[in-house]
Amino acid sequence: MAAVAGNPLAEAKDGEPQREAMPALESQRRQIENGEDGRKRPLRAGESWFLVEQHWYKQWEVYVRGGDKDSSTFPGCVSNTKLFEDEVNWHLKKGLKEGEDYVLLPVTAWHYLVSWYGLKHGQPPIERKVVDLRGVCKVEVYPVELLLVQHSDMETPHTAQFSQTDSIATVLRTAREQFLVSPQEEARLWVRNAEGTFERFCNTRVTVLDAALKSGQLVVMETRSKDGTWPSKQPRNVSGTSKEGENFRGQPGICGLTNLGNTCFMNSALQCLSNVPQLTEYFLKNRYLEELNFCNPLGMKGEIAEAYADLVKQAWSGHHRSIVPNVFKTKVGHFASQFLGYQQHDSQELLSFLLDGLHEDLNRVKKKEYVELCDAAGRPDHEVAQEAWQNHKRRNDSVIVDTFHGLFKSTLVCPDCGNVSVTFDPFCYLSVPLPVNHKRVMEVFFVSMDPRRKPEQHRLVVPKKGKISDLCVALAKHTGISPERMMVADVFSHRFYKIYQLEESLSTILDRDDIFIYEVSGRSSITENTKEDVVLPIYLRERTPARDYNNSYYGLMLFGHPLLVSVPRDRLSWDALYHILLYRLSRYVTKPSSDDEDDGDEKADTEGKNSIPKSGNGAAGSAQDPGPEQAGPSSGVAGRSRASADNSAGPSNWPQRARRKHLFTLQTVNSNGTSDRSNLNEDTQAQPYIALDWEPEMKKRYYDEVEAEGYVKHECVRYVLKKAPVKLQECIELFTTVETLEKENPWYCPSCKQHQLATKKLDLWALPETLIIHLKRFSYTKFSREKLDTLVEFPIRDLDFSEFVIKPQNESAPELYKYDLIAVSNHYGGLRDGHYTTFACNKDSGQWYYFDDNSVSPVTENQIESKAAYVLFYQRQDVARRMQPKPQPGPSDPPASPACDSPPKPELMDTN
Repeated sequence: MAAVAGNPLAEAKDGEPQREAMPALESQRRQIENGEDGRKRPLRAGESWFLVEQHWYKQWEVYVRGGDKDSSTFPGCVSNTKLFEDEVNWHLKKGLKEGEDYVLLPVTAWHYLVSWYGLKHGQPPIERKVVDLRGVCKVEVYPVELLLVQHSDMETPHTAQFSQTDSIATVLRTAREQFLVSPQEEARLWVRNAEGTFERFCNTRVTVLDAALKSGQLVVMETRSKDGTWPSKQPRNVSGTSKEGENFRGQPGICGLTNLGNTCFMNSALQCLSNVPQLTEYFLKNRYLEELNFCNPLGMKGEIAEAYADLVKQAWSGHHRSIVPNVFKTKVGHFASQFLGYQQHDSQELLSFLLDGLHEDLNRVKKKEYVELCDAAGRPDHEVAQEAWQNHKRRNDSVIVDTFHGLFKSTLVCPDCGNVSVTFDPFCYLSVPLPVNHKRVMEVFFVSMDPRRKPEQHRLVVPKKGKISDLCVALAKHTGISPERMMVADVFSHRFYKIYQLEESLSTILDRDDIFIYEVSGRSSITENTKEDVVLPIYLRERTPARDYNNSYYGLMLFGHPLLVSVPRDRLSWDALYHILLYRLSRYVTKPSSDDEDDGDEKADTEGKNSIPKSGNGAAGSAQDPGPEQAGPSSGVAGRSRASADNSAGPSNWPQRARRKHLFTLQTVNSNGTSDRSNLNEDTQAQPYIALDWEPEMKKRYYDEVEAEGYVKHECVRYVLKKAPVKLQECIELFTTVETLEKENPWYCPSCKQHQLATKKLDLWALPETLIIHLKRFSYTKFSREKLDTLVEFPIRDLDFSEFVIKPQNESAPELYKYDLIAVSNHYGGLRDGHYTTFACNKDSGQWYYFDDNSVSPVTENQIESKAAYVLFYQRQDVARRMQPKPQPGPSDPPASPACDSPPKPELMDTN
């Protein structure tokens, strides 16, 4: 408004709007100073106030207090000239102070003055916002001036002013308008800090004040590329994907993931989740940006959701054959230390973590309220279920809940008082057990007492929860040997890792263990005071020269298979034991000829003096072979009656004698066979172990290693325990079967006031849009672990849950209970090692693909079902039909796979 001199009641100049009639001077003063909308009223956050130059305002005060409208003190038009640095850009001078340089007027008072006196021509009003800075309202005289640039043009900044209470979203919106970027294009902001580095604004809901932005700071807007990556180089490329040619065009979603080193489990889980249509659309359409929860203490500050969004956008851009998920892997390891490094993990465990992380990062509930869980207490199921679901949604409301969460009915019954507890609990996936075969196949080697028979390999079927005695009984059916004449041992590295007792559980034996079952004539040890034959563990050792400083030390190395040998108590002497062992080894140990004995007499005499161990430590046998008739019944051949038992039959008291010829020496050793025992009587409770120590030359001449390692296969080895395939419905039925709680997990009965092993039954009340079914192939117990490779037959389409859902059903909409398969996570291999892959149905084309890390290939439906199936993803048919775009048929369009098509009618998660 142009400046006007003279009486304000005079006619306005031509072309200027006429001012309002000026009220009495006292009335003016009251309205401007003390009225309801006067300048002395308190500030209110969010409203606008105006700056008026102090000199003009003081002149006005003098004028209105003088009471004379024709006075020479008339102030003229409102002028703020002294507040501006110049009259071109109209920037405020720095350091202006209220009361010295300007006064503040609310909107109404400002408009009064302008309507009465006018505003100097060309001069803009100085409007400022009232902000609430941590509970204190003040007028923000100096807004924050930011320099906005595009990532593609960092040299052309545009200045924009923002209040400290403006959100970063306002800054982003202003930048979009400034650089003509449409709302459909995803963009983000970076700010350059004092060190010259860039930091990204993750939470656009924070204010300029909370972001600590200052005037003059450079803010960079970056727009996502068409291939789903961010073009930023400084700051560094955060996409973590491999760059490909800009000309590559492929089917969206058909994109591999590079294996970073044992990360196939992660790739498999990501490919399955990426092919859940409604979740992928949620990220592709940027709906997640409005729901990122940065303040959730249970979440991950939105970082997992953003990292997953980056992967989805790249995979579904159609511009990549494969991408490298290294940033996502780093984020996962940061928030879940169990996934740090490059060890193999379980795809279902990662999937569970990822779903929970995405849920908390996208939880629409910003502040979770306390919700008390209530028991049914006799109320109708639908009422309790509705209450449980509403309580769940009061704390958990996200796209993950919308897509994957269903509702269980859990019924617990106290075995003592009969108290029944009914609760309804949400679930994210079903972990269903596989029907377990109660039989187990074990491979063992049977070692007969007859030295002429080679060890026999047997394949035995035993109870999975049986005992060692059951193993002996099963072997007895094949051999005709009484189970009482058997001893079972685990052989590892040429020694006995463990000798089992009959009452021990078979679960302590793993499938990879080498189990030997020895025929014996008795079970007593040398320390027992019985008349039974003594069973001695026997090791074979070879002397090997060790490089010592004087080359005088000889090491001993175990070789061959150990033995359990029965020895009559009345023949517990080194000399007799030597001949018994020589007979037991006769199949693969050659007897020295007479010429060998003549050649060795003198040598044996001279060596014998040095080789005979100290009393109780070792001995060598006589050159005379006792033959079968002298071996004694315990050696496996009948003959020769036993002498009277020696009362001191321990090895330390066995009589010693020099030998003229020996193949090996005998030595008492510990259970590892690695150190000598100087005197057995030092540990009278320990079972003695005997080592046969061979000189290398003697072993080479008389020990046949090929024959010693030989064995035969019993006809039972051809037996294979057939595992009949099971249907997925059987697994679900088993999941809903009544079970009794284990001792480690009792239930506290509120009626009995004590923990009880109650019976528990789970029922399905409401199912989600996308149902994840985890097949529990991995079985872990205290003593064993195993993988069940049972073939589970699962339908590709029309999996019907109507018989399992106990909620009253809508018979007019059967599609609400039918599901179609959309993805499968596979696990090949065993417990220690394995490989994960994925089958998935593309949501756009309906074609099935096989994802094997960075390799992707089309497959047919009959290739999907296999023993490797581990996690199944099913989509409800009404959801699939609702999400499918209306087809535009053409003459060359292939028909969509019915596995991705289903009838309509959506069902919301309403448990009533």
